[in-house]
Amino acid sequence: MGGPVRSGRLGAGAGGAVRRGVPAGLLVPALVGVAFLLLPLVGVLARTDWPSLLHHLTTPQVTQALRLSLVVSGWALLLSLLMGVPLAWLLARVPFPGKALVRSLVLLPMVLPPTVGGVALLLAFGRRGVLGPWLESTFGLTLPFHTAGAVVAAAFVAMPFLVISLEGALAGLRPSLEETAASLGAGPLRVFATVTLPLLAPALAAGAALTWARALGEFGATITFAGNLPGATQTLPLQVYLLLQDSPEAATSVSLLLLVIAMVVLVALRGRWTGGAVREARATPLEGAAACDDPAGFADPGAPEEGVTLEKPPIRPGVDAGADATAAPAPAAGESDLRAELTGYTHFPLTAPAGTTIAVVGPNGAGKTTLLRALLGLTPRAHAEVLLGGRDVTRLPTHRREVAWVPQDGALFPHLSALANTAYGLRARGVPRAEARRQAREWLVRLGVGELAGRRPAQLSGGQAQRVALARALAARPRLLLLDEPLAALDQTTRARVRHTLRRHLAGFGGVCLIVTHDPVEAVSLADRVLVLEDGAAVQDAPPAEVTRHPRSPWVARMLGGNAWEGTAGPGGTVELAGGGLLTTAPGEGTLPRPGAPVLAVIAPEAVSLHLARPEGSPRNVWAGTVRELTAVGSRLRVLVTSPEVPALVAEITPAAAADLGLADGRRVWTAVKATEVTVVGL
Repeated sequence: MGGPVRSGRLGAGAGGAVRRGVPAGLLVPALVGVAFLLLPLVGVLARTDWPSLLHHLTTPQVTQALRLSLVVSGWALLLSLLMGVPLAWLLARVPFPGKALVRSLVLLPMVLPPTVGGVALLLAFGRRGVLGPWLESTFGLTLPFHTAGAVVAAAFVAMPFLVISLEGALAGLRPSLEETAASLGAGPLRVFATVTLPLLAPALAAGAALTWARALGEFGATITFAGNLPGATQTLPLQVYLLLQDSPEAATSVSLLLLVIAMVVLVALRGRWTGGAVREARATPLEGAAACDDPAGFADPGAPEEGVTLEKPPIRPGVDAGADATAAPAPAAGESDLRAELTGYTHFPLTAPAGTTIAVVGPNGAGKTTLLRALLGLTPRAHAEVLLGGRDVTRLPTHRREVAWVPQDGALFPHLSALANTAYGLRARGVPRAEARRQAREWLVRLGVGELAGRRPAQLSGGQAQRVALARALAARPRLLLLDEPLAALDQTTRARVRHTLRRHLAGFGGVCLIVTHDPVEAVSLADRVLVLEDGAAVQDAPPAEVTRHPRSPWVARMLGGNAWEGTAGPGGTVELAGGGLLTTAPGEGTLPRPGAPVLAVIAPEAVSLHLARPEGSPRNVWAGTVRELTAVGSRLRVLVTSPEVPALVAEITPAAAADLGLADGRRVWTAVKATEVTVVGL
């Protein structure tokens, strides 16, 4: 008894059976529990009078009770759906005082003795109850000892099964799906009907089946509140109660029928109550993005590989955009400029003329996504006074702002095809179905995924899914396009291809586009301006070339691959570093801020030279240090050197130079930086 019991199937995972020792102290009580639950069912099967089974089930009393049970359980299910679905949505999505109390009231019928529930219903809806006299005098409706009373009793006991299953499924849905639908122009009811409910379908079906089965088997509340009247309230469970007194064999046969119905429902569910809808809704459209071989013509002819030039191609309005057959049609000229004043966590003004693309960069927590959500009106963390083309949309709901959003995961609706996804915004804005599908197909063709129109998101690669998400947003013809790290989930090769496609379409987009990104290549190759955020504030808003040459943020300088040291301006062109040490800059190189002013010193990694002995000659900045890390970046090596004199410094050298120096972790070296290679920017 003390040793483990070996089981060949216990602990099996998705990949097959996994042998695992099961402690006897757990296995034995578990088997006893199974036997405890199984033996009563075995008793019913063993005591059933099989030769007389059909006769017992076809007697007039039983068939009448069965018909009544089906009617009562059906109406109880309908009543539960009408009240339970909105109640589940309220509990899952709306914060309000007393929510815990309301949830407890929902669960109460599940733990309340059924007869007590019947007494409570009698005191509420009986002829002397709280509402009973009013119902009878106003509508002539008497619930006790009436079929309607049996329906109310069954719904009271069964509805919690529907509510708790739907509430859990709603809580597990990705909010970005519904928020994206709203950004495409769908109102709240349309979002609920076309996105929320379809994604909840498995959980709704499972909850409805459980609710119906529970209503079919209700006994205690029914007999207490509605009585036991043949043809009116005598359902099948009540018929079993009567047959036990006169014909136990017939009672056993009817019990077997109810048992079979319950088992059929449970076997059909097969665990889907615990989250079939949630699993489907959580399946990210970008699953498998790492394996983006992209069949079916994914690659753009002539798409550049990695190492695209960091200059955004000049756009000639009416020439380049118009010459490209795939360029995005623009909103009317002059009608899509953006003016916004953001307050709250994200606080700064933001303006942009039509046709502008702004890359939003900054460290995690800087407020980038908060900025996008504030423009959409989706977050309480920040508020945005927004004018689009002179139209104040501040107090308009998301679906009326003409702002399209592509979140990080793309948020393609998993229950719709690529074509239906792309047509969604058009349909939400009232475009007829045939026309919406025609335009959607054109957009898919423009983005090179027209042949995938019939596929669902789970059948698309990462690059394909992102193109469909972009097509869906552009097809809605927004004035403001918000892209939240649209290429983050893609591998490097696919990212270059999708970036090329995105650049072509943004070149012809007549609205304003904001792209949140952590990739410097995306920032400088896609955007006209780069907006740098830190701690919810804008620290720099300038063209990509200016941000690259003179970054005003240590994070941006490091993102671009440079060394960025904060400090204060000192006398004679020196910088006193915040981490300790002194840095010398070239006299007359630009205008150094007044002494004591905060500054940022930026040093390119390729400007740092490494030596085994202290260098002689021109370098004005020389420090001893220790190699701590070597990283390959393309055909070069980045070497991290720490020093007690200055902050950590990154140098970039060739592999041949590293071999000549014998670099390795822990190697002592000298670092040198010429004064002319230091760029100082006032903060």
